Amino acid sequence: MLRKRLIKLMAAAVILVLSAGMLAGCSGNSGSASGQGSGNAPSGSSSAMSKDEIAASLVSGMIDGIKVTEWEEGMDEMCAATKAAWDALTDAQKKLVDDPDYFGLETGDASQDDPLNADGIGEKEILVVSFGTAYNQSRTMDIGSVERSIQEIFPDWSVRRAFSSQSVINHILARDGEKIDNLDQALERAVDNGVKQLVIQPTYFIGGEEYLMLENKLYEYGENFEVTAIGAPLFGTGEETSSTYNSDIDTVLRYVLTYSLSELGGAEQAALDGTALVLVGEENTAEGAVYRQLQGYIATTGLQNIFIGTITGAPEDTTIDAVISKVKEAGYTNVILAPFMLTAGETASLLMGDEENPYSWVSRFKAEGSFTDVRCDFRGLGRIPEIAGLFALHAQLAIQGMQY
Repeated sequence: MLRKRLIKLMAAAVILVLSAGMLAGCSGNSGSASGQGSGNAPSGSSSAMSKDEIAASLVSGMIDGIKVTEWEEGMDEMCAATKAAWDALTDAQKKLVDDPDYFGLETGDASQDDPLNADGIGEKEILVVSFGTAYNQSRTMDIGSVERSIQEIFPDWSVRRAFSSQSVINHILARDGEKIDNLDQALERAVDNGVKQLVIQPTYFIGGEEYLMLENKLYEYGENFEVTAIGAPLFGTGEETSSTYNSDIDTVLRYVLTYSLSELGGAEQAALDGTALVLVGEENTAEGAVYRQLQGYIATTGLQNIFIGTITGAPEDTTIDAVISKVKEAGYTNVILAPFMLTAGETASLLMGDEENPYSWVSRFKAEGSFTDVRCDFRGLGRIPEIAGLFALHAQLAIQGMQY
């Protein structure tokens, strides 16, 4: 409640600051017309700039107030108040906001996305759980592709969506007015709708903390349903890659290479043309084994122009410096950077492909000076039909294993 009151107070403060600025402007014009108080103050004086900075600072604080990891009462109103305060700013004031891209960045048409939050679910539901992305086009093309694939294969089940990132949910709600359920809200919706058979299918790559959280939530809500199940992530729950080989790794890589290099005639032809494909992923502890096995599988194929990198630089040989050295030493002069991620969202756009960011992968490759052409493929793995189909297969295996 305190945060809710604070957001409302800050929104009101923005309006007051802007109103004060307009009144001051009217007053100044009146004084000038009467020959009094002209003061020879130039346009954009320190007092006017101070009002701009105050208004921008208040909106910055409001944006920070909705960048939270947990839902709380009044969140919808807080998001709406923040957007209203942003809309009240002038273009010049918006540039002074700490994160002007929060509302100002163009990421596609949100109206093309289906939040899958309708009631009338019926007795059988497949809840597709993703971390989420505020990039509208990626959400529609990557996450939406997985959801649509599952719905197509299971027409008798209702497919619904949940995001695990409350910060992403708030961003979408504040900027675009699109409401996406978090996990608790989606599960409560299922309970309220009388769902009897519930399958949770995550779009994660591998089991980790996020997957354990899903298992705990399913246990917490399980007594509300007659039967429940949870599908495996893309590369399994974790045990499959810690000590044994995961056959899905070579399957996924084969799909990715076909998709990413089809216009160049495939991986072998791209190599002959001097082109290297660098797959850039997001590493966490559980996924480290996946990247190591990916590298191992690539070595067995004889493809020398495929490289694995990670934003966080773990495992160690996936750092940007290590990958640049590998590509350079291999003699490739053309480089394609592609996300090895479900969605081509903020991480791919800013940390991999933002040419204005001197530390991004594309900027670092270009700055090295050894490569003739460096470009990015901003397509997440979720939109590859065969990979979306793998998630649907995992949901099917979960349904088959249900204990009635």
